[in-house]
Amino acid sequence: MGVKLEVFRMMLYLSFPVAMFWISNQAEYFEEYVIKRKREIYPPEDDYQRKELEDFKERMRKKREERLLQMAKE
Repeated sequence: MGVKLEVFRMMLYLSFPVAMFWISNQAEYFEEYVIKRKREIYPPEDDYQRKELEDFKERMRKKREERLLQMAKE
C-alpha cells in the first residue's frame, strides 16, 4: 500500500501546478481578465492627452535649455 500511496501523492503534487498553469494560460482567460483590466487601468490615449503631454515635454525641454545657457554664461 505504501508505494501506491506515494505514487498517488506524487501525481497529486505534480498535477496541481500543471493544472493551474494550464488554466491560467488559456486565451479566453487572458482576454477576459488581463486585457480588460489593463484597459481599465491604462485607457487608450486620446488626442487631447497626447497634445498636452507633448506641450509639457516641450516646456520642460525649453526650461532645461535655458538653465544650461545660464550656467554656461556664468
